[in-house]
This record gives sequence, structure tokens and C-alpha cells, in this order.
Amino acid sequence: MAQALDTLKAADRATDPITPAERTARRKALLNWIAVHSLGVAAALFFVLPFVFLLLTSLMSDQQALTRDLWPHPFEWSNYKKVFDTPGFLTWWKNTLLYAGLGTVLTVVSSLPVAYALAKFRFRGRHLSLMLVISMMMLPPQVVVIPMYLFWAKQLDMSGTLWPLIIPMAFGDAFSIFLLRQFLLTIPNEYLDAAKVDGCGELRTLLKVVVPMAKPGIAAVALFQFFYAWNDYFGPQIYASENPAAWTLSYGLESFKGAHHTDWNLTMAATVLVMAPVILVFFFAQKAFVEGVTLTGVKG
Repeated sequence: MAQALDTLKAADRATDPITPAERTARRKALLNWIAVHSLGVAAALFFVLPFVFLLLTSLMSDQQALTRDLWPHPFEWSNYKKVFDTPGFLTWWKNTLLYAGLGTVLTVVSSLPVAYALAKFRFRGRHLSLMLVISMMMLPPQVVVIPMYLFWAKQLDMSGTLWPLIIPMAFGDAFSIFLLRQFLLTIPNEYLDAAKVDGCGELRTLLKVVVPMAKPGIAAVALFQFFYAWNDYFGPQIYASENPAAWTLSYGLESFKGAHHTDWNLTMAATVLVMAPVILVFFFAQKAFVEGVTLTGVKG
């Protein structure tokens, strides 16, 4: 019987198309797949768990938020209503939307023509202009904050408003210009030449040909600018701190936390409301964002 079993096993090995080397390779590939995905899951949990803790704490009662409980019982959805009922919170929302929304539009509209000129025009001083743009990217905002504040607050009397932060965006942004310029370099010049042969001027070529092809790059720049303005704390602190009616969410949240420093559930609920728009915008626009950032490094 034993000899018959050995004979059958030998016959199976002889007819098996998979060699031992292939089995070893498949086993290693499986182990590598498990290891890589395990690291991915661990990294995802590392980033997601703080947000889960934030959300769960925002739904707890005052007493439960100070305990070791991790799950709300019951869910206090009224915490979000209390945050919205806080005097000034809706005003901070409106101010932040104005600052982030209008600032993003002005930045894209003003930076795109400059980036187009640096990417596609050939003129004397083009490289010097590009070096100036890169130099502006290296200049910390704290270096010019005092002369800029004296100009806007003393000369134009605009302290206590957000306009000193919004108006400069109408004159372009160095980082946005550089990012768009890098993306526009990936657009073949043949498309532009064909449009000009058909009678399009530079402005029409920009609007009809370049803008549709540069949507990923424009989306990336718009998201970068929107996130920056939405989270900006330094600018509103400098120009709008003296006027609570001009506060943004990032600056108002600090005041809210100071007033509710023992109500961690309300503080977490306010933080969730501040973060939610940014997370939603990135979630729905992440494909265009990643594509735009990736393609900006294709050519130099």
C-alpha cells in the first residue's frame, strides 16, 4: 500500500505543471503582497484614527468627553447645533468662504496668463523673470509683514478687514505661477501653432486651447490656494484680529477653544466643522489634484 501511495504521489508530481521553483516564487510574491498591504493598512490607520477619535469625541456629552470611553452613548448630535449657535460662528464661516473662494479665483485668473507667458513666449529677460518668481517663493512672508502692514493699515486704512489678504491675490502668486508654468510646458506647441494658423490671437488661444488642456494643473493650483486660505491663521491674526466681525474660522477657532477649554466635545465639534469642507473638497477633486501635481514635473 505504501509503495502504491508513493507511486501515485510521484505520478502527480510528474504531471503537475508547476515546478518547485515556481511554487517558491509564488509564495514569496504572496508574502510580499501581504507585507506591503499590511504596511498600507497600518499607515492608513495611523492617519485615520485621530480623525475617528475627533469625530467620536465631538458626539459625546460633557461628562463622557473627560472619561476613558471611546464610544458615545448616546450620540449628542446637538453639539453641532450648539457650535453653530455660538455668536459669530456663522460670520466666521462667511468670512472664510469669501477669503478662500474669492482669493482662489483671483489667484488662478492672475497667475495663469503669467505662467503662459513664461512657458510659451520667447522674450528677452524670460529666464530672469522666472528666477524672480522662484526667488519670491523663497521669501518668507514674515520678512515683509511689517512694511505690508504699514501700507495696508496706515496708508490705506484697511486694518480690521480681510481685504489686505484678498487684494494681493489679484496680482498673482509665485508658487501658483511656477506650478502652472511647469504644467503648461507639457502642452505641445503644435496645438498652439494650429490655433494661431486658424486665426486665434494669444488671448483666444489661452482661453480656447490652453485652459481646457490645463484643467488638471489649474485644479491643483486652485486646491493649493483654497487650502492655504482656508487654514490661514497668520494673515487674519495680523489684519483682522481687532475686528471680530472679520475673523475667519482658523482664527475664530482659537477664540472658541479659549471660551470652551473644558468643553472638549464642543471644541472637537467645532474642529470637525472647520475641517469638513477641506476634506470634502479634496475627496471629490483628488483625481485632478494628483494628476496636476504629477504632470507638473514632466518637463523643466
